[in-house]
Amino acid sequence: GTQVTVGIHPEDTPLPSIRILPLDKGSQRLPSLRGHDNKGFQRSEAPRAPGAKDLHVYPWDKSSLKSMPVDLQQFQKLDAYALNVNVKSSVEELVKALLKQARTDLEKVRAIWMWICHHIEYDIKGYHNKSQLSTEAADVFRAGKSVCEGYAKLFERMCSIAGVQCKQLSGHSKGHGYKVGQTFRGNSDHAWNAVYLEGRWHLLDSTWGSGSVDDAFTKFTYRYNEFYFLTHPALFINNHFPDNSNWQLLKPTLTLNEFENNMRYKSNFYTLGLLATQPETPIIHTVNGKASVSVDCRSNMLFMFNLEGREEHGLMTLKKHGMELDIYPPTTGSHKLQIFAKPSKAKPLDVYECVLEYVVECESVDKGTRFPEALRQPVGPSWFSERQGFLRPSHHEPTIHTNDGRCCLTFTLGKDISVLSSLHCDGSRLGDDTAQRHVMQTRRGNQLELKVHVPHAGSFALHIYSKKKSDPGSYDYSFNYLIKCLNTEVKWPPFPLSYTKWLEDYEILEPLSGRLPANRNVPFKLKMHGIAKVLVEAESTHTLSHNRGFWEGTCNTSGCSAVFVMVHENANHNFYSHVLKYDVEAQ
Repeated sequence: GTQVTVGIHPEDTPLPSIRILPLDKGSQRLPSLRGHDNKGFQRSEAPRAPGAKDLHVYPWDKSSLKSMPVDLQQFQKLDAYALNVNVKSSVEELVKALLKQARTDLEKVRAIWMWICHHIEYDIKGYHNKSQLSTEAADVFRAGKSVCEGYAKLFERMCSIAGVQCKQLSGHSKGHGYKVGQTFRGNSDHAWNAVYLEGRWHLLDSTWGSGSVDDAFTKFTYRYNEFYFLTHPALFINNHFPDNSNWQLLKPTLTLNEFENNMRYKSNFYTLGLLATQPETPIIHTVNGKASVSVDCRSNMLFMFNLEGREEHGLMTLKKHGMELDIYPPTTGSHKLQIFAKPSKAKPLDVYECVLEYVVECESVDKGTRFPEALRQPVGPSWFSERQGFLRPSHHEPTIHTNDGRCCLTFTLGKDISVLSSLHCDGSRLGDDTAQRHVMQTRRGNQLELKVHVPHAGSFALHIYSKKKSDPGSYDYSFNYLIKCLNTEVKWPPFPLSYTKWLEDYEILEPLSGRLPANRNVPFKLKMHGIAKVLVEAESTHTLSHNRGFWEGTCNTSGCSAVFVMVHENANHNFYSHVLKYDVEAQ
Protein backbone atom coordinates (compact mmCIF):
# COMPACT_ATOMS: atom_id res chain seq x y z
CA GLY A 1 0.00 0.00 0.00
CA THR A 2 3.02 2.28 0.14
CA GLN A 3 3.40 4.81 -2.69
CA VAL A 4 6.93 5.11 -4.07
CA THR A 5 8.14 7.97 -6.27
CA VAL A 6 10.98 7.23 -8.69
CA GLY A 7 12.84 10.07 -10.40
CA ILE A 8 14.99 9.46 -13.51
CA HIS A 9 17.60 12.15 -14.45
CA PRO A 10 20.52 12.48 -16.89
CA GLU A 11 23.87 11.42 -15.42
CA ASP A 12 25.42 14.88 -15.51
CA THR A 13 22.41 16.68 -13.98
CA PRO A 14 22.50 17.60 -10.28
CA LEU A 15 19.77 15.79 -8.33
CA PRO A 16 16.95 17.80 -6.80
CA SER A 17 16.62 17.70 -3.02
CA ILE A 18 14.76 14.66 -1.68
CA ARG A 19 12.91 14.51 1.61
CA ILE A 20 13.66 11.24 3.45
CA LEU A 21 10.89 9.96 5.76
CA PRO A 22 11.85 7.90 8.83
CA LEU A 23 10.67 4.28 8.89
CA ASP A 24 8.99 4.10 12.26
CA LYS A 25 7.08 1.11 13.56
CA GLY A 26 4.23 0.19 11.24
CA SER A 27 3.91 1.26 7.64
CA GLN A 28 3.76 4.89 6.58
CA ARG A 29 2.14 6.24 3.46
CA LEU A 30 4.01 8.78 1.42
CA PRO A 31 2.13 11.93 0.47
CA SER A 32 0.08 11.46 -2.69
CA LEU A 33 1.23 13.17 -5.82
CA ARG A 34 -2.41 13.79 -6.67
CA GLY A 35 -4.33 16.83 -5.56
CA HIS A 36 -7.01 16.76 -2.88
CA ASP A 37 -10.51 18.17 -3.01
CA ASN A 38 -11.94 20.34 -0.23
CA LYS A 39 -13.27 17.29 1.56
CA GLY A 40 -9.79 15.90 2.01
CA PHE A 41 -10.13 13.13 -0.61
CA GLN A 42 -7.86 12.43 -3.52
CA ARG A 43 -9.09 13.52 -6.90
CA SER A 44 -8.62 10.90 -9.61
CA GLU A 45 -6.96 11.89 -12.79
CA ALA A 46 -9.02 12.23 -15.96
CA PRO A 47 -9.52 8.70 -17.34
CA ARG A 48 -7.17 7.91 -20.19
CA ALA A 49 -8.26 6.01 -23.27
CA PRO A 50 -7.46 2.29 -23.46
CA GLY A 51 -4.12 1.43 -25.04
CA ALA A 52 -2.35 -1.69 -26.27
CA LYS A 53 -1.38 -2.80 -22.74
CA ASP A 54 -5.06 -2.88 -21.72
CA LEU A 55 -6.07 -5.41 -24.38
CA HIS A 56 -6.79 -9.10 -23.85
CA VAL A 57 -6.72 -11.74 -26.55
CA TYR A 58 -10.04 -12.91 -27.96
CA PRO A 59 -11.35 -15.61 -27.82
CA TRP A 60 -10.99 -16.49 -24.14
CA ASP A 61 -7.95 -18.64 -23.29
CA LYS A 62 -9.92 -20.56 -20.60
CA SER A 63 -7.43 -19.57 -17.91
CA SER A 64 -9.21 -17.18 -15.53
CA LEU A 65 -12.64 -15.62 -15.15
CA LYS A 66 -11.00 -12.37 -13.98
CA SER A 67 -8.91 -9.85 -15.88
CA MET A 68 -6.34 -9.73 -13.07
CA PRO A 69 -5.29 -12.08 -10.26
CA VAL A 70 -7.82 -11.83 -7.42
CA ASP A 71 -7.78 -13.90 -4.23
CA LEU A 72 -11.33 -13.76 -2.93
CA GLN A 73 -10.33 -15.29 0.40
CA GLN A 74 -8.14 -12.27 1.10
CA PHE A 75 -11.22 -10.08 0.59
CA GLN A 76 -13.35 -11.85 3.20
CA LYS A 77 -12.62 -9.40 6.02
CA LEU A 78 -12.94 -6.36 3.76
CA ASP A 79 -16.15 -7.67 2.21
CA ALA A 80 -17.73 -8.26 5.61
CA TYR A 81 -16.72 -4.76 6.71
CA ALA A 82 -18.07 -3.07 3.56
CA LEU A 83 -21.41 -4.84 3.81
CA ASN A 84 -21.98 -3.42 7.29
CA VAL A 85 -20.99 0.19 6.60
CA ASN A 86 -24.12 2.26 7.21
CA VAL A 87 -23.54 5.92 6.34
CA LYS A 88 -26.50 8.02 5.19
CA SER A 89 -25.16 11.57 5.35
CA SER A 90 -23.33 11.83 1.99
CA VAL A 91 -21.48 9.89 -0.66
CA GLU A 92 -18.21 11.48 0.54
CA GLU A 93 -18.73 10.30 4.12
CA LEU A 94 -19.68 6.83 2.84
CA VAL A 95 -16.44 6.56 0.86
CA LYS A 96 -14.48 7.86 3.84
CA ALA A 97 -15.94 5.08 6.00
CA LEU A 98 -15.32 2.39 3.38
CA LEU A 99 -11.68 3.38 2.91
CA LYS A 100 -10.87 2.85 6.60
CA GLN A 101 -10.26 -0.81 5.75
CA ALA A 102 -9.00 -0.33 2.18
CA ARG A 103 -5.41 0.56 1.39
CA THR A 104 -4.71 -0.38 -2.23
CA ASP A 105 -6.71 0.81 -5.21
CA LEU A 106 -7.95 -2.76 -5.70
CA GLU A 107 -9.22 -2.84 -2.11
CA LYS A 108 -10.92 0.54 -2.58
CA VAL A 109 -12.71 -0.66 -5.70
CA ARG A 110 -13.66 -3.89 -3.95
CA ALA A 111 -15.15 -2.08 -0.96
CA ILE A 112 -17.15 0.25 -3.22
CA TRP A 113 -18.31 -2.69 -5.33
CA MET A 114 -19.48 -4.73 -2.35
CA TRP A 115 -21.36 -1.80 -0.83
CA ILE A 116 -23.21 -0.88 -4.02
CA CYS A 117 -24.08 -4.50 -4.86
CA HIS A 118 -25.64 -5.02 -1.43
CA HIS A 119 -27.23 -1.62 -0.76
CA ILE A 120 -28.58 -0.35 -4.10
CA GLU A 121 -31.59 -2.16 -5.51
CA TYR A 122 -32.86 -2.03 -9.06
CA ASP A 123 -35.63 0.58 -9.41
CA ILE A 124 -38.46 -1.26 -11.16
CA LYS A 125 -40.88 1.69 -10.94
CA GLY A 126 -38.21 4.10 -12.13
CA TYR A 127 -37.50 1.91 -15.13
CA HIS A 128 -41.16 1.98 -16.15
CA ASN A 129 -41.57 5.72 -15.37
CA LYS A 130 -38.33 7.43 -16.33
CA SER A 131 -39.80 10.93 -15.94
CA GLN A 132 -39.58 10.55 -12.17
CA LEU A 133 -36.15 8.92 -12.23
CA SER A 134 -32.84 10.58 -11.36
CA THR A 135 -29.62 8.69 -12.01
CA GLU A 136 -27.32 11.28 -10.42
CA ALA A 137 -24.96 9.73 -7.87
CA ALA A 138 -26.25 11.75 -4.90
CA ASP A 139 -29.88 10.89 -5.72
CA VAL A 140 -29.10 7.20 -6.17
CA PHE A 141 -27.29 7.19 -2.81
CA ARG A 142 -30.23 8.86 -1.03
CA ALA A 143 -32.91 6.70 -2.65
CA GLY A 144 -31.00 3.42 -2.33
CA LYS A 145 -32.20 2.36 -5.75
CA SER A 146 -31.77 3.14 -9.44
CA VAL A 147 -31.44 1.69 -12.92
CA CYS A 148 -28.15 0.65 -14.53
CA GLU A 149 -27.10 4.23 -15.36
CA GLY A 150 -27.51 5.22 -11.72
CA TYR A 151 -25.44 2.25 -10.55
CA ALA A 152 -22.67 3.22 -12.98
CA LYS A 153 -22.73 6.92 -12.05
CA LEU A 154 -22.60 6.19 -8.33
CA PHE A 155 -19.71 3.77 -8.88
CA GLU A 156 -17.84 6.34 -10.93
CA ARG A 157 -18.41 9.07 -8.34
CA MET A 158 -17.31 6.90 -5.40
CA CYS A 159 -14.15 5.84 -7.25
CA SER A 160 -13.39 9.48 -8.07
CA ILE A 161 -13.64 10.41 -4.40
CA ALA A 162 -11.40 7.45 -3.52
CA GLY A 163 -8.78 8.56 -6.05
CA VAL A 164 -9.28 5.67 -8.47
CA GLN A 165 -9.72 6.28 -12.19
CA CYS A 166 -13.15 5.03 -13.27
CA LYS A 167 -15.25 5.53 -16.37
CA GLN A 168 -18.94 5.01 -17.01
CA LEU A 169 -19.56 3.01 -20.18
CA SER A 170 -22.72 2.47 -22.18
CA GLY A 171 -23.77 0.03 -24.88
CA HIS A 172 -26.00 -2.89 -25.74
CA SER A 173 -26.52 -5.89 -23.48
CA LYS A 174 -27.99 -9.37 -23.61
CA GLY A 175 -29.79 -8.97 -20.33
CA HIS A 176 -33.39 -9.25 -19.16
CA GLY A 177 -35.79 -9.69 -22.06
CA TYR A 178 -33.10 -10.76 -24.53
CA LYS A 179 -34.35 -13.14 -27.20
CA VAL A 180 -32.05 -15.53 -29.02
CA GLY A 181 -31.13 -14.11 -32.40
CA GLN A 182 -32.35 -10.55 -31.77
CA THR A 183 -30.57 -7.57 -33.34
CA PHE A 184 -29.49 -4.36 -31.61
CA ARG A 185 -30.23 -1.03 -33.22
CA GLY A 186 -30.67 2.51 -31.99
CA ASN A 187 -29.71 3.82 -28.57
CA SER A 188 -27.74 1.78 -26.06
CA ASP A 189 -29.72 0.01 -23.36
CA HIS A 190 -27.24 -0.59 -20.53
CA ALA A 191 -24.46 1.06 -18.51
CA TRP A 192 -21.46 -0.32 -16.61
CA ASN A 193 -17.95 0.76 -15.55
CA ALA A 194 -14.27 0.42 -16.28
CA VAL A 195 -11.71 0.92 -13.47
CA TYR A 196 -7.98 1.53 -13.75
CA LEU A 197 -5.99 -0.84 -11.53
CA GLU A 198 -2.32 -1.79 -11.55
CA GLY A 199 -1.67 -0.08 -14.87
CA ARG A 200 -4.59 -1.55 -16.85
CA TRP A 201 -8.28 -0.99 -17.41
CA HIS A 202 -10.73 -3.57 -16.06
CA LEU A 203 -14.49 -4.06 -16.49
CA LEU A 204 -17.30 -4.55 -13.98
CA ASP A 205 -21.10 -4.33 -13.83
CA SER A 206 -22.51 -3.53 -10.39
CA THR A 207 -26.12 -3.67 -11.66
CA TRP A 208 -25.79 -7.30 -12.63
CA GLY A 209 -23.60 -7.95 -9.60
CA SER A 210 -26.38 -6.88 -7.23
CA GLY A 211 -29.22 -9.19 -8.21
CA SER A 212 -31.90 -9.86 -10.79
CA VAL A 213 -35.49 -9.09 -11.71
CA ASP A 214 -38.23 -11.64 -12.31
CA ASP A 215 -39.52 -12.58 -15.75
CA ALA A 216 -42.46 -10.18 -15.43
CA PHE A 217 -40.08 -7.32 -14.52
CA THR A 218 -42.10 -6.53 -11.40
CA LYS A 219 -39.77 -7.61 -8.59
CA PHE A 220 -36.04 -7.22 -7.85
CA THR A 221 -34.20 -9.77 -5.73
CA TYR A 222 -30.79 -9.17 -4.20
CA ARG A 223 -28.63 -12.05 -5.45
CA TYR A 224 -24.94 -11.19 -5.35
CA ASN A 225 -23.00 -12.26 -8.46
CA GLU A 226 -19.21 -12.26 -8.15
CA PHE A 227 -18.80 -13.00 -11.86
CA TYR A 228 -19.27 -9.36 -12.92
CA PHE A 229 -16.41 -8.01 -10.76
CA LEU A 230 -13.30 -7.48 -12.94
CA THR A 231 -14.65 -9.92 -15.51
CA HIS A 232 -12.24 -11.08 -18.19
CA PRO A 233 -13.05 -8.93 -21.27
CA ALA A 234 -13.29 -11.99 -23.53
CA LEU A 235 -16.16 -13.17 -21.29
CA PHE A 236 -17.66 -9.73 -20.64
CA ILE A 237 -18.21 -9.28 -24.39
CA ASN A 238 -20.64 -12.23 -24.35
CA ASN A 239 -23.37 -9.93 -23.08
CA HIS A 240 -21.88 -6.36 -23.03
CA PHE A 241 -21.20 -4.50 -26.28
CA PRO A 242 -19.88 -0.95 -25.62
CA ASP A 243 -20.73 1.99 -27.89
CA ASN A 244 -16.99 2.64 -28.23
CA SER A 245 -15.33 -0.58 -29.38
CA ASN A 246 -12.05 0.46 -27.70
CA TRP A 247 -13.71 -0.34 -24.37
CA GLN A 248 -14.12 -3.98 -25.32
CA LEU A 249 -10.47 -4.18 -24.18
CA LEU A 250 -10.02 -6.95 -26.75
CA LYS A 251 -7.68 -7.79 -29.56
CA PRO A 252 -9.25 -8.22 -32.04
CA THR A 253 -12.48 -6.35 -31.32
CA LEU A 254 -15.87 -7.78 -32.26
CA THR A 255 -18.37 -6.20 -34.63
CA LEU A 256 -21.97 -5.65 -33.57
CA ASN A 257 -23.02 -8.35 -36.03
CA GLU A 258 -20.63 -10.84 -34.39
CA PHE A 259 -21.97 -9.85 -30.97
CA GLU A 260 -25.53 -10.48 -32.15
CA ASN A 261 -24.68 -13.86 -33.68
CA ASN A 262 -22.54 -15.13 -30.83
CA MET A 263 -23.84 -17.42 -28.11
CA ARG A 264 -25.00 -15.79 -24.90
CA TYR A 265 -23.29 -17.52 -22.00
CA LYS A 266 -24.91 -16.83 -18.66
CA SER A 267 -22.61 -16.12 -15.73
CA ASN A 268 -23.36 -19.48 -14.12
CA PHE A 269 -22.05 -21.19 -17.28
CA TYR A 270 -18.56 -20.08 -16.23
CA THR A 271 -18.96 -20.13 -12.44
CA LEU A 272 -20.01 -23.79 -12.63
CA GLY A 273 -16.77 -24.54 -14.47
CA LEU A 274 -18.11 -24.90 -18.01
CA LEU A 275 -15.69 -23.86 -20.73
CA ALA A 276 -17.11 -24.03 -24.23
CA THR A 277 -19.93 -25.29 -26.44
CA GLN A 278 -20.43 -26.51 -29.97
CA PRO A 279 -22.02 -24.92 -31.87
CA GLU A 280 -21.01 -21.45 -30.70
CA THR A 281 -24.01 -19.76 -32.32
CA PRO A 282 -27.43 -19.65 -30.62
CA ILE A 283 -29.43 -20.75 -33.67
CA ILE A 284 -28.94 -24.35 -34.86
CA HIS A 285 -30.28 -25.77 -38.11
CA THR A 286 -31.05 -29.47 -38.20
CA VAL A 287 -29.38 -31.77 -40.72
CA ASN A 288 -31.66 -34.63 -41.76
CA GLY A 289 -33.84 -33.89 -38.74
CA LYS A 290 -31.03 -33.90 -36.15
CA ALA A 291 -29.20 -31.14 -34.27
CA SER A 292 -26.17 -31.79 -32.07
CA VAL A 293 -24.79 -29.86 -29.08
CA SER A 294 -21.71 -30.54 -26.94
CA VAL A 295 -20.41 -28.88 -23.78
CA ASP A 296 -16.87 -28.94 -22.37
CA CYS A 297 -16.19 -28.35 -18.67
CA ARG A 298 -13.28 -28.37 -16.22
CA SER A 299 -14.60 -31.33 -14.22
CA ASN A 300 -17.46 -33.82 -14.38
CA MET A 301 -20.90 -32.22 -14.34
CA LEU A 302 -24.51 -33.41 -14.32
CA PHE A 303 -26.70 -32.15 -17.16
CA MET A 304 -30.30 -32.19 -18.30
CA PHE A 305 -32.15 -30.56 -21.21
CA ASN A 306 -35.59 -29.33 -22.19
CA LEU A 307 -36.94 -29.10 -25.72
CA GLU A 308 -39.98 -26.83 -25.57
CA GLY A 309 -40.15 -27.47 -21.83
CA ARG A 310 -39.99 -31.28 -21.98
CA GLU A 311 -37.08 -33.70 -21.61
CA GLU A 312 -37.98 -35.58 -24.77
CA HIS A 313 -36.88 -36.10 -28.38
CA GLY A 314 -33.21 -36.20 -27.49
CA LEU A 315 -30.34 -38.47 -26.56
CA MET A 316 -27.90 -37.05 -24.02
CA THR A 317 -24.68 -38.75 -22.92
CA LEU A 318 -22.32 -37.71 -20.13
CA LYS A 319 -18.67 -37.57 -21.09
CA LYS A 320 -15.56 -37.09 -19.02
CA HIS A 321 -15.42 -33.29 -18.66
CA GLY A 322 -18.52 -32.68 -20.73
CA MET A 323 -21.75 -33.72 -22.38
CA GLU A 324 -23.07 -34.57 -25.86
CA LEU A 325 -26.68 -34.17 -26.97
CA ASP A 326 -28.52 -35.12 -30.16
CA ILE A 327 -31.92 -33.50 -30.65
CA TYR A 328 -34.64 -34.78 -33.01
CA PRO A 329 -37.50 -32.22 -33.09
CA PRO A 330 -40.91 -33.89 -33.60
CA THR A 331 -42.16 -31.12 -35.90
CA THR A 332 -40.71 -28.58 -38.32
CA GLY A 333 -40.24 -24.97 -37.25
CA SER A 334 -38.47 -23.24 -34.35
CA HIS A 335 -37.92 -25.04 -31.05
CA LYS A 336 -36.53 -23.65 -27.79
CA LEU A 337 -33.73 -25.81 -26.36
CA GLN A 338 -32.49 -25.21 -22.81
CA ILE A 339 -29.54 -26.96 -21.18
CA PHE A 340 -29.17 -27.19 -17.40
CA ALA A 341 -26.22 -28.21 -15.21
CA LYS A 342 -25.17 -28.81 -11.63
CA PRO A 343 -21.95 -30.04 -9.96
CA SER A 344 -21.23 -33.76 -9.95
CA LYS A 345 -21.22 -33.84 -6.15
CA ALA A 346 -24.57 -32.06 -5.86
CA LYS A 347 -27.30 -33.72 -3.83
CA PRO A 348 -30.23 -35.31 -5.70
CA LEU A 349 -32.60 -32.51 -4.64
CA ASP A 350 -30.19 -29.69 -5.61
CA VAL A 351 -31.56 -27.58 -8.45
CA TYR A 352 -30.16 -27.68 -11.98
CA GLU A 353 -29.25 -24.21 -13.27
CA CYS A 354 -30.06 -23.12 -16.81
CA VAL A 355 -26.71 -22.41 -18.48
CA LEU A 356 -27.49 -22.34 -22.23
CA GLU A 357 -30.37 -21.55 -24.52
CA TYR A 358 -30.57 -22.39 -28.22
CA VAL A 359 -33.19 -22.07 -30.93
CA VAL A 360 -33.36 -25.21 -33.09
CA GLU A 361 -34.65 -24.59 -36.61
CA CYS A 362 -36.03 -27.85 -38.00
CA GLU A 363 -36.64 -28.04 -41.74
CA SER A 364 -37.45 -31.78 -41.95
CA VAL A 365 -38.37 -34.36 -39.32
CA ASP A 366 -36.49 -37.64 -38.88
CA LYS A 367 -39.55 -39.89 -38.57
CA GLY A 368 -37.42 -42.98 -38.17
CA THR A 369 -35.92 -41.86 -34.85
CA ARG A 370 -38.26 -42.12 -31.90
CA PHE A 371 -37.44 -42.81 -28.27
CA PRO A 372 -39.43 -44.93 -25.81
CA GLU A 373 -41.24 -42.95 -23.13
CA ALA A 374 -39.34 -44.85 -20.44
CA LEU A 375 -35.93 -43.70 -21.72
CA ARG A 376 -34.24 -41.57 -19.09
CA GLN A 377 -31.52 -38.97 -19.61
CA PRO A 378 -28.56 -39.25 -19.70
CA VAL A 379 -28.28 -42.47 -21.70
CA GLY A 380 -25.44 -44.98 -21.63
CA PRO A 381 -22.55 -45.64 -19.23
CA SER A 382 -20.46 -42.72 -17.96
CA TRP A 383 -18.40 -41.48 -15.04
CA PHE A 384 -21.71 -41.34 -13.14
CA SER A 385 -22.48 -45.06 -13.59
CA GLU A 386 -18.82 -45.73 -12.77
CA ARG A 387 -19.37 -43.88 -9.50
CA GLN A 388 -22.35 -46.21 -8.89
CA GLY A 389 -19.98 -49.18 -9.19
CA PHE A 390 -20.42 -50.22 -12.86
CA LEU A 391 -16.90 -50.50 -14.24
CA ARG A 392 -15.45 -51.53 -17.60
CA PRO A 393 -18.73 -51.79 -19.57
CA SER A 394 -18.67 -53.95 -22.71
CA HIS A 395 -20.84 -51.37 -24.51
CA HIS A 396 -19.61 -47.78 -24.19
CA GLU A 397 -22.12 -46.17 -26.57
CA PRO A 398 -25.61 -45.21 -25.36
CA THR A 399 -27.41 -47.04 -28.20
CA ILE A 400 -27.22 -50.78 -28.89
CA HIS A 401 -28.39 -51.98 -32.31
CA THR A 402 -29.43 -55.63 -32.66
CA ASN A 403 -30.64 -57.37 -35.79
CA ASP A 404 -31.72 -60.68 -34.22
CA GLY A 405 -33.23 -59.06 -31.11
CA ARG A 406 -30.53 -60.30 -28.74
CA CYS A 407 -27.59 -58.62 -27.03
CA CYS A 408 -25.29 -59.35 -24.13
CA LEU A 409 -23.73 -56.71 -21.88
CA THR A 410 -21.03 -57.19 -19.26
CA PHE A 411 -19.66 -55.05 -16.42
CA THR A 412 -17.15 -55.34 -13.63
CA LEU A 413 -18.94 -54.44 -10.41
CA GLY A 414 -17.59 -52.59 -7.42
CA LYS A 415 -17.68 -54.13 -3.98
CA ASP A 416 -20.95 -54.83 -2.15
CA ILE A 417 -23.23 -54.05 -5.11
CA SER A 418 -26.50 -55.77 -5.96
CA VAL A 419 -28.18 -55.15 -9.32
CA LEU A 420 -31.66 -55.25 -10.85
CA SER A 421 -32.55 -54.60 -14.50
CA SER A 422 -35.67 -54.32 -16.63
CA LEU A 423 -36.65 -53.72 -20.26
CA HIS A 424 -39.24 -51.10 -21.23
CA CYS A 425 -40.68 -50.51 -24.68
CA ASP A 426 -42.79 -48.03 -26.63
CA GLY A 427 -46.20 -47.53 -25.10
CA SER A 428 -45.16 -49.52 -21.96
CA ARG A 429 -46.73 -52.70 -23.31
CA LEU A 430 -44.51 -54.79 -21.04
CA GLY A 431 -45.86 -55.33 -17.52
CA ASP A 432 -43.49 -55.10 -14.56
CA ASP A 433 -42.96 -58.87 -14.36
CA THR A 434 -42.50 -59.25 -18.11
CA ALA A 435 -40.16 -56.23 -18.22
CA GLN A 436 -37.75 -57.96 -15.86
CA ARG A 437 -38.09 -61.33 -17.58
CA HIS A 438 -36.68 -60.03 -20.88
CA VAL A 439 -33.34 -59.49 -19.13
CA MET A 440 -31.41 -62.34 -17.53
CA GLN A 441 -28.71 -61.47 -15.02
CA THR A 442 -25.76 -63.73 -14.26
CA ARG A 443 -23.13 -62.92 -11.65
CA ARG A 444 -19.68 -64.56 -11.79
CA GLY A 445 -17.61 -63.12 -8.96
CA ASN A 446 -17.42 -59.39 -9.64
CA GLN A 447 -18.49 -59.85 -13.28
CA LEU A 448 -22.09 -59.10 -14.25
CA GLU A 449 -23.66 -60.34 -17.48
CA LEU A 450 -27.00 -59.08 -18.80
CA LYS A 451 -28.61 -61.12 -21.57
CA VAL A 452 -31.40 -59.21 -23.33
CA HIS A 453 -34.02 -60.76 -25.63
CA VAL A 454 -36.47 -58.17 -27.01
CA PRO A 455 -40.09 -59.31 -27.54
CA HIS A 456 -40.54 -57.57 -30.91
CA ALA A 457 -39.08 -54.92 -33.21
CA GLY A 458 -38.88 -51.40 -31.80
CA SER A 459 -36.97 -49.15 -29.42
CA PHE A 460 -36.41 -50.20 -25.81
CA ALA A 461 -35.00 -48.69 -22.63
CA LEU A 462 -32.85 -51.05 -20.57
CA HIS A 463 -33.02 -49.72 -16.99
CA ILE A 464 -30.31 -50.74 -14.54
CA TYR A 465 -30.76 -50.31 -10.78
CA SER A 466 -28.36 -50.90 -7.91
CA LYS A 467 -27.93 -50.83 -4.17
CA LYS A 468 -25.45 -51.98 -1.60
CA LYS A 469 -25.91 -55.62 -0.66
CA SER A 470 -25.67 -54.62 2.96
CA ASP A 471 -28.41 -52.02 2.50
CA PRO A 472 -31.86 -53.41 3.29
CA GLY A 473 -33.50 -50.54 1.38
CA SER A 474 -34.83 -50.46 -2.16
CA TYR A 475 -32.85 -50.30 -5.39
CA ASP A 476 -31.93 -46.89 -6.84
CA TYR A 477 -31.95 -46.12 -10.55
CA SER A 478 -28.40 -45.96 -11.93
CA PHE A 479 -28.50 -45.54 -15.72
CA ASN A 480 -30.04 -46.95 -18.91
CA TYR A 481 -29.31 -47.94 -22.50
CA LEU A 482 -31.34 -47.46 -25.67
CA ILE A 483 -31.76 -50.77 -27.55
CA LYS A 484 -33.05 -50.68 -31.13
CA CYS A 485 -34.24 -53.60 -33.25
CA LEU A 486 -35.66 -53.05 -36.75
CA ASN A 487 -36.25 -56.72 -37.60
CA THR A 488 -40.04 -57.24 -37.65
CA GLU A 489 -39.64 -61.03 -37.53
CA VAL A 490 -38.14 -60.91 -34.01
CA LYS A 491 -40.43 -62.34 -31.31
CA TRP A 492 -38.38 -63.53 -28.37
CA PRO A 493 -40.29 -64.98 -25.39
CA PRO A 494 -39.34 -63.87 -21.88
CA PHE A 495 -36.78 -65.70 -19.77
CA PRO A 496 -38.13 -67.99 -17.01
CA LEU A 497 -39.57 -66.34 -13.93
CA SER A 498 -37.12 -66.48 -11.02
CA TYR A 499 -38.07 -66.47 -7.34
CA THR A 500 -36.21 -65.01 -4.37
CA LYS A 501 -34.38 -68.28 -3.72
CA TRP A 502 -32.72 -68.01 -7.13
CA LEU A 503 -29.39 -66.43 -6.21
CA GLU A 504 -27.65 -63.88 -8.42
CA ASP A 505 -24.68 -66.17 -9.04
CA TYR A 506 -26.87 -69.08 -10.21
CA GLU A 507 -26.85 -69.62 -13.96
CA ILE A 508 -29.23 -71.07 -16.57
CA LEU A 509 -27.53 -72.76 -19.50
CA GLU A 510 -30.74 -74.32 -20.86
CA PRO A 511 -33.58 -73.85 -21.47
CA LEU A 512 -33.25 -70.02 -21.70
CA SER A 513 -36.76 -69.50 -23.03
CA GLY A 514 -39.40 -69.02 -20.35
CA ARG A 515 -41.97 -70.60 -22.71
CA LEU A 516 -41.51 -74.34 -23.30
CA PRO A 517 -43.03 -76.36 -26.17
CA ALA A 518 -45.84 -78.76 -25.24
CA ASN A 519 -45.42 -82.55 -25.34
CA ARG A 520 -41.66 -82.42 -25.59
CA ASN A 521 -38.69 -83.78 -23.70
CA VAL A 522 -36.85 -80.60 -22.67
CA PRO A 523 -33.20 -80.79 -21.51
CA PHE A 524 -32.23 -78.81 -18.38
CA LYS A 525 -28.75 -77.65 -17.40
CA LEU A 526 -28.40 -75.33 -14.41
CA LYS A 527 -25.40 -74.12 -12.44
CA MET A 528 -26.15 -73.81 -8.71
CA HIS A 529 -24.03 -74.21 -5.61
CA GLY A 530 -24.82 -75.21 -2.04
CA ILE A 531 -27.78 -77.35 -3.15
CA ALA A 532 -28.52 -80.90 -2.00
CA LYS A 533 -31.11 -81.85 -4.63
CA VAL A 534 -32.86 -80.33 -7.67
CA LEU A 535 -36.31 -81.36 -8.95
CA VAL A 536 -38.20 -80.30 -12.07
CA GLU A 537 -41.95 -80.52 -11.52
CA ALA A 538 -44.27 -80.91 -14.51
CA GLU A 539 -47.08 -83.50 -14.85
CA SER A 540 -44.58 -85.71 -13.09
CA THR A 541 -41.45 -84.87 -11.10
CA HIS A 542 -37.97 -85.27 -12.58
CA THR A 543 -34.77 -85.32 -10.57
CA LEU A 544 -31.69 -83.61 -12.02
CA SER A 545 -28.29 -85.21 -11.52
CA HIS A 546 -25.24 -83.31 -10.29
CA ASN A 547 -22.27 -83.44 -12.66
CA ARG A 548 -19.16 -81.23 -12.24
CA GLY A 549 -21.04 -78.30 -10.75
CA PHE A 550 -24.00 -78.52 -13.11
CA TRP A 551 -27.49 -79.96 -12.49
CA GLU A 552 -28.64 -81.79 -15.61
CA GLY A 553 -31.62 -83.82 -16.75
CA THR A 554 -34.73 -83.95 -18.91
CA CYS A 555 -38.35 -83.06 -18.29
CA ASN A 556 -41.41 -83.99 -20.35
CA THR A 557 -43.97 -81.18 -20.74
CA SER A 558 -46.98 -83.34 -21.63
CA GLY A 559 -50.17 -82.60 -19.73
CA CYS A 560 -49.04 -79.44 -17.91
CA SER A 561 -49.28 -75.67 -18.33
CA ALA A 562 -46.23 -74.79 -16.20
CA VAL A 563 -42.94 -76.32 -15.12
CA PHE A 564 -41.25 -75.49 -11.81
CA VAL A 565 -37.65 -75.94 -10.75
CA MET A 566 -37.34 -76.67 -7.02
CA VAL A 567 -34.28 -77.07 -4.83
CA HIS A 568 -33.64 -79.05 -1.66
CA GLU A 569 -31.11 -76.91 0.21
CA ASN A 570 -30.46 -79.27 3.11
CA ALA A 571 -30.33 -83.06 2.81
CA ASN A 572 -31.66 -83.37 6.37
CA HIS A 573 -34.83 -81.43 5.55
CA ASN A 574 -37.79 -82.37 3.39
CA PHE A 575 -38.69 -78.79 2.39
CA TYR A 576 -38.26 -77.76 -1.26
CA SER A 577 -38.04 -74.13 -2.47
CA HIS A 578 -39.28 -72.91 -5.87
CA VAL A 579 -36.52 -71.12 -7.80
CA LEU A 580 -37.75 -71.01 -11.44
CA LYS A 581 -41.03 -71.15 -13.32
CA TYR A 582 -41.50 -71.93 -17.04
CA ASP A 583 -44.76 -71.54 -18.95
CA VAL A 584 -45.77 -74.31 -21.35
CA GLU A 585 -47.41 -73.57 -24.69
CA ALA A 586 -51.02 -74.64 -25.12
CA GLN A 587 -51.51 -78.31 -25.97
